[in-house]
Amino acid sequence: MEPRLITELFGEVSGLPAPVSARVSEEQLPELRIYTVTADWNQSDLVRASRLRYSQRWTLIPNSKDHKSIGTVLAPGPCVPVSGELLSGLSPIRALRAVVRETGSHQLLEIWDGHGLRKCLNLTALDIHGRVYDDVQFGCLSWSGCENKLLYVAEKTKNPSTQRHDGESAYGTDSSVYSEDWGEGLTNKSTPVLCVVNLQNGAVSVLQGVPTDVSPGQALWAPGSQSVIFVGWYHEPFRLGLKFCSNRRSALFKLSLDGHCECLSGDNLSVSCPRLSPDGSTLIYLQGQVFGPHNQCLSLQELDLKSGKTSTLLDVVNRPQTGEFAGVYEALPSSCWSADSQRVVFSSAHRNRKDVFMVDRRSKKVTSLSYIASEVYGSWKLLTIQRDLLVVCCSSPNTPPTLRVGFLPLANEAMTWRTLQQPPLSFDFKWKFLDVTPAPEEDNTQYSGLNFGAILVKPSLYEARIPLVVFIHGGPHSHFPAEWNSITAGLAKLGFAVLMVNYRGSTGFGQHSILSLIGQIGSQDVIDVQRAVLTALQSDLTLDPKRLAVIGGSHGGFLSCHLIGQYPEFYKACAARNPVINAATLLGTSDIVDWRYTSVGFPFSYDRIPTAESLAAMLDKSPITHAAQIKAPVLLMLGGRDRRVSPHQGLELYKALKSRASPVRLLWFPEDGHSLSRVDTQADCFLNTVLWLNQHL
Repeated sequence: MEPRLITELFGEVSGLPAPVSARVSEEQLPELRIYTVTADWNQSDLVRASRLRYSQRWTLIPNSKDHKSIGTVLAPGPCVPVSGELLSGLSPIRALRAVVRETGSHQLLEIWDGHGLRKCLNLTALDIHGRVYDDVQFGCLSWSGCENKLLYVAEKTKNPSTQRHDGESAYGTDSSVYSEDWGEGLTNKSTPVLCVVNLQNGAVSVLQGVPTDVSPGQALWAPGSQSVIFVGWYHEPFRLGLKFCSNRRSALFKLSLDGHCECLSGDNLSVSCPRLSPDGSTLIYLQGQVFGPHNQCLSLQELDLKSGKTSTLLDVVNRPQTGEFAGVYEALPSSCWSADSQRVVFSSAHRNRKDVFMVDRRSKKVTSLSYIASEVYGSWKLLTIQRDLLVVCCSSPNTPPTLRVGFLPLANEAMTWRTLQQPPLSFDFKWKFLDVTPAPEEDNTQYSGLNFGAILVKPSLYEARIPLVVFIHGGPHSHFPAEWNSITAGLAKLGFAVLMVNYRGSTGFGQHSILSLIGQIGSQDVIDVQRAVLTALQSDLTLDPKRLAVIGGSHGGFLSCHLIGQYPEFYKACAARNPVINAATLLGTSDIVDWRYTSVGFPFSYDRIPTAESLAAMLDKSPITHAAQIKAPVLLMLGGRDRRVSPHQGLELYKALKSRASPVRLLWFPEDGHSLSRVDTQADCFLNTVLWLNQHL
């Protein structure tokens, strides 16, 4: 338990590379067809305290008799560092590569072909717009079918000053006027605009005609390249945080290059991820409800572009039967269509796993493409499907990210997978799924009969009884899939067992499970975690019931602090990252004020004013009400730039515990936000968490 060795261990488990995107190209030679798979990888480096990005390429040769099965995989090319790339995209015909790159304070648009750099534009110097958006919420880089135009999203240029009609300066300049943005993770992103580059003459223009009350993003070219399709998020009367929130009012729009705009989807809905079929006939997109749970089970809609008719391809799944498809909870990959435009492939949460699924448009039948091999890998994430070749990232709690490929099977044929890249290290600790059923008195009467799950990870070598760390995810509407997790792996390597709990309200268990938590935070979710811990202790006698700790971030921190307050004799230590401590005082500082009302059972409207009743309900469901009962030593880790859960939340608990002489330690990271995602922050948090657990367990 030397600090240096703990840091080295975390550098080892967190520094394992993971593929984040992939692309496929195809070449027909005189006697054989060749596929090239290029994957981009992320890798954390503690020495630089930053994340590196590199690409690697594989050549695949299909079987001579069956072009839809892989015969030979040639040795991969070298890892090539990718420096400063924000966005990239391949053109559909000539495989030109467009890159938006950041160099110093400038953003460049580069076009590459087989002979090198073909064109370069300094977008910053042109000053047509502000910074290009490279986030997953708004960002895009789309080639037109003619390959003469590129489409992307950027911040609108702000006028340097405002003049009155009489020639005198207005009341101050624009720099003094408050500008809303889209909250946590999207700071300084306020007014996005759609931008088009004409690659023939190098002209950059901002498209006109977008409704003034929406912010455009996720744009793509419509067939014919004379109009674009985009998602528009309504920002009136004010913006709410968008990251991790699939419940924001939005619509699908079609905008012609001459400025005519029409809405393609229904009113008062949430939409995202428009994806055009290869034949250009159909657009699919995800659709959900506005407000309510911040994340939800989504329906998959298909829009016939010729007739303008919309139909449901996959509906919301309220309560999946055992082993059945549980619904769509995650964004679609940028390429998700089969070559014949009849099948859609995606990955989504499925109880304690993440799986890859295929839906056939003709039969609407959903098939798991990863189920047969799910005993080996607990998590499958689709990176892309192009030319019917799937590229996926697979992992498990004891298996780091692995790159695999396979051709989409024909009807009634089994999926065959081929591994391209094994992880550089393997780990021999054990893991298993736990199915947890609430006791009769813990059942939700409105959504009766729901169960939930957990994942237990144990070190391979241990003496006597193993200390157990209960790891709780945030959200609350997210989940722990059985995938590689560097915190879990690091704790297991150090001799701790880890229980990752997917309480009722987690994604992957149906919409009823999500809805069951509304109005029940601080009670149902707390009871569920405790029930999961008791289930684990009863099913595995190697776990030490006298050495239990609880850790988590955001809502996971909220539950961690609830547990040590409601079960003060049960847990011996706690480590919480950016926890919600007092929902009543959080109301005025969070970027998702709607969730503050919804979570405690009150409907939200933009003009809602806090009442004594609503504030009392928020306080009643908060961990701060149990602070006087807390006995376990508490480690708090707070981000000074957190827009979702103000760091003053953690400070409230810190002061309450200090005033009672309870053991508490607070780490403050002034440059980090809600996720505490900086590489140096993550290493610091892991080191301090391990030392805290070791000291008090």
